[in-house]
Amino acid sequence: MAAEIEGKEHKLSEVFSNAFAFNIPLYQRSYRWEVEHAEDLLDDLVTAMGEEEKLDDLDPYFLGSIVLVKKKHEPEAEVLDGQQRLTTLTILVAALRQVCEDSFAADLTPFLYEKGSLVTKTANRYRLTLRPRDQEFFETYVLKEGGIGELAKSMPKTETQRNIRANGLLFQKRLEGLTEELRRRLCQFAMASCYLVVVSTPDFASAYRVFAVLNDRGLDLSYTDILKADVVGAIDEAGEQEEYAKKWEEVEEQLRSEGFEQLFAQIRMIHQKSKLRASMLKEFREQIKPQSDPKGFVDNTLIPLGQALTEVANEHVEFAENVDESSEIDALLAWLGRLDHREWLAPAVLFVRTKRNDAKANLAFFRDLERLGAALMILRANRGTRIARYARVLKEIEDGGDLAAGTSSLQLAAEERKEVLGRLEGDIYFTGTRAKVTLLVLLRLDSLLSTGDASYQHKTISIEHVLPQSPSANSDWLKLFSEAEREHHTHRLGNLLLLPRRKNSQASNYEFKKKKEKYFSSQKGVQPFAITTQVLKEDSWTPDVVKARQAELIAKLSEVWRLA
Repeated sequence: MAAEIEGKEHKLSEVFSNAFAFNIPLYQRSYRWEVEHAEDLLDDLVTAMGEEEKLDDLDPYFLGSIVLVKKKHEPEAEVLDGQQRLTTLTILVAALRQVCEDSFAADLTPFLYEKGSLVTKTANRYRLTLRPRDQEFFETYVLKEGGIGELAKSMPKTETQRNIRANGLLFQKRLEGLTEELRRRLCQFAMASCYLVVVSTPDFASAYRVFAVLNDRGLDLSYTDILKADVVGAIDEAGEQEEYAKKWEEVEEQLRSEGFEQLFAQIRMIHQKSKLRASMLKEFREQIKPQSDPKGFVDNTLIPLGQALTEVANEHVEFAENVDESSEIDALLAWLGRLDHREWLAPAVLFVRTKRNDAKANLAFFRDLERLGAALMILRANRGTRIARYARVLKEIEDGGDLAAGTSSLQLAAEERKEVLGRLEGDIYFTGTRAKVTLLVLLRLDSLLSTGDASYQHKTISIEHVLPQSPSANSDWLKLFSEAEREHHTHRLGNLLLLPRRKNSQASNYEFKKKKEKYFSSQKGVQPFAITTQVLKEDSWTPDVVKARQAELIAKLSEVWRLA
């Protein structure tokens, strides 16, 4: 028999009453509403309540819907959808209690918790309970009297706590700017005229189906949250459930939301070694099956691969002790991060996890991985080709194969090296999406020409031609370069440089001497790009100069990427 689904609108005063005891389950993600979300909610409420009309004459204000796993006639309710809204509304009620005069403040407390009794030895029963790691903070700084007033002194440790603090302080500041009359009006309007549609069903599966139909936006459940429910729910002991939920949340907090979903993408790739063929949730449940060994999945997959991904993403691999190879490995990770694809992440993460304390092996691997990634980008390999290539590398890592062997998928075959070299020797200047190839090659060259640690954090980096693309009819450029020479040299490496600012189309056509003085030289006196300083040292710009520079730059790339 299908689970019974109930849906009914409730005033906020009914939502925060003995009829419901909301609990944010372990599988839920963090509280993620930031100040702009909270401020929008408050602005909407203040606008809707107005200042003139009697409250009884105002139209009801709809706050949206929440989806619960809840048995009929029992208050305990697991929040599947609506955590962000319920938490924010609770913070708002607490902030109103903080700033309203005593008589009104006292009447707001029952909407936050049912007071316990010394006589019956019962504890406070909170209307909303967050995940265990955040509940103490929530009780101290929101639910208990005076808590909002202490928020400024709090020391949040998680994303949820940081957002609670920010939103609580925002509400307190905004509400203090209202008159006492308006604060009272807001309390009355919120509790009597604001409604939530509460949809409840007694089991998770049917509740999730309702959620999927009602909600296709915002900060709600992702597939990682559902997998968390599968994994943590498959652990028998309640104490162990909480322990492993905490472990899961620590990895999630470490990587934040986007990085955490990226972790699951890498876990799937490492396991499947193929393109995603169904939904991520379906492949995890049916192919990887973390719920079959939940503790093993968390301890042996989620945590170690999460740590490896954190290091790779932060471009710094941690070794047990300081090693000479560390800085070069970090630099190679930075170059990998500049590629136009992310499929290299899975082998990088797996190798760091597999060879955790072997710095020399990591250095050799990342030299080869950066070379392979750059080659695939320069050759414009499509996604399917990249996935297949990196999948073979993953298999070799798992099998303990010799990654340095010429036959390894990590290495470039002779034909591939020849093709990459041919691309580099020809026209390398592109526009549109392919401009990333040109920029990568020029920045890589710049790092090889630089005498110190090159930094590429400029807001704008543009690619400029020395010999202009379209010199004017009376230009000296037409005397120095024949039409055939212009066609041959214009878009090649030897004629390109980098500037830390946007292009100037007019300056692009200056004669060489004026270009050096007015356009290529830095306004601050120091040119940040070695590849541009190289051009500034030239007295003239002729076909012979371009040929010589082209040969020098190709030799640099051929050496670092071992293309010869």
